[in-house]
Amino acid sequence: MTSRHRSPEQLNSLSPRRRTVVKAAAATAVLAGPLAAALPARAADAVPAFLHGVASGDPLPDGILLWTRVTPTPEATPGSGLGPDTEVSWIVARDKALTNIVAKGSTTATAASDHTVKADIRGLEPATDYWFRFSTGGADSPVARTRTAPAANASVAGLRFGVVSCANWEGGHFSAYRHLAARGDLDAWLHLGDYIYEYGTGEYGTRGKVVRRHAPTHEIRTLADYRVRHGMYKTDPDLQALHTTAPVIAIWDDHEIANDAWSGGAENHTEGAEGTWAARQAAAKQAYFEWMPVRPAIAGTTYRRLRFGKLADLSLLDLRSFRSQQVKVGNGEVDDPERTLTGRAQLDWLKAGLKSSDTTWRLVGNSVMIAPFAIGSLSADLLKPLAKLLGLPQEGLALNTDQWDGYTDDRRELLAHLRANAIRNTVFLTGDIHMAWANDVPVDAGTYPLSASAATEFVVTSVTSDNLDDIVKVPEGTVSAVAAPVIRAANRHVHWVDTDRHGYGVLDLTADRAQMDYYVLSDRTKADATSKWTRSYRTRSGTQKVERTYDPV
Repeated sequence: MTSRHRSPEQLNSLSPRRRTVVKAAAATAVLAGPLAAALPARAADAVPAFLHGVASGDPLPDGILLWTRVTPTPEATPGSGLGPDTEVSWIVARDKALTNIVAKGSTTATAASDHTVKADIRGLEPATDYWFRFSTGGADSPVARTRTAPAANASVAGLRFGVVSCANWEGGHFSAYRHLAARGDLDAWLHLGDYIYEYGTGEYGTRGKVVRRHAPTHEIRTLADYRVRHGMYKTDPDLQALHTTAPVIAIWDDHEIANDAWSGGAENHTEGAEGTWAARQAAAKQAYFEWMPVRPAIAGTTYRRLRFGKLADLSLLDLRSFRSQQVKVGNGEVDDPERTLTGRAQLDWLKAGLKSSDTTWRLVGNSVMIAPFAIGSLSADLLKPLAKLLGLPQEGLALNTDQWDGYTDDRRELLAHLRANAIRNTVFLTGDIHMAWANDVPVDAGTYPLSASAATEFVVTSVTSDNLDDIVKVPEGTVSAVAAPVIRAANRHVHWVDTDRHGYGVLDLTADRAQMDYYVLSDRTKADATSKWTRSYRTRSGTQKVERTYDPV
């Protein structure tokens, strides 16, 4: 989201080939310290080892995708390309003690896949808790819980999902993940993008303080780089804990590749000096699919659909692979019908899925905000940091062209489709913007609330990435107290916005309503940060509007 430009001197300080060689040579060693520190002392020399935890994802009524990464020898660190082929076995059981085994098998971890492995387990019972473990060479992974989705035609009383986005390692600790893991009541958790960040140390917002240095310390551009960064993230104890309690359903946004990515490049990529965009994008996507328990429905994308009985289906979008380049504000190109955010095939797929859906709720996993947003009459001292956060021109023109606001023809077509086909109960679940929002999604924002609302949107704030109070460097809540009323006055479809806090959401679904409970963290820089509920909003079935409710579920 945040723009950053390099000087020619920085770009040319090393030739591209020289920088690549230096990084490749360093990849083997760069994680040795962090990984050793993540292990108990008595286990530091254990070989092989499951240093990056285990995970599951993309639950189906009869199946689940399991994931782990094995370190077969000490030098076989992420991105190193080193280490022998290693057979890894897995078991799935109905009980945590793993005595009632229902499935087992094995696969081979190789350097070609960075010693990551996946097992796509089928033949399971719907809406059922399972536990699983990987083993190799006398070493066992942690035991983890997962859960299958309800049967396609099952009547489901309720569903509960954790919802998160935007976790900058250097910005703080991932306490949001720890608090979600401690709940023990999630059917799954949604990660709506920016699971990792691509920047070098100190290059991305941390309120001026790097809480903990990531690896590698330079900006990631090569396959080895992206593997090392994913490996660093997967050593985080809070992230590991959440992955052991419930399956994840993830999409990417831009920072899994590079800031403000589009189909042909990115704001944070200089063609030539930083290699080709095609090579960088391919490397980032390969590492993502190696390191995440995600099924690519179409090779190289994250758009796919999951169903949870008759209560809900979830359409997951890829809003980076097919989009046209972002345009500058004020030149009219945002309305150009030749420009696209989704790509033609994905938009047609989304429209068809929403129209044919027979579930009560139609959830859309959406990486950038779909509700229109005008800045309004913010004072100059707030307008500049808000523009910085959103990637807007510093003069403050009221549009963020990286969001659906920059691709109005796609949005107009989608919302018209919802209205024309009387498609009810569409709820967009969104990340990216480092703020919490509860929005109606109006067909015509200019005349709202007299015009119709076609859907609703719940936006979760960042886990650790800077929000407005961090950029201005003032006490938490200071900016929101001033900015939120102004934003709401200029955007009558916005029921609530919190510009300042870090945290997560919990989405609870019943046949009658979809409710988002918003939680905030006490201090992102503290490993033991506490969490508290702050607000709840819901949309009642059939209304297509958001309303406040005064208790979490």
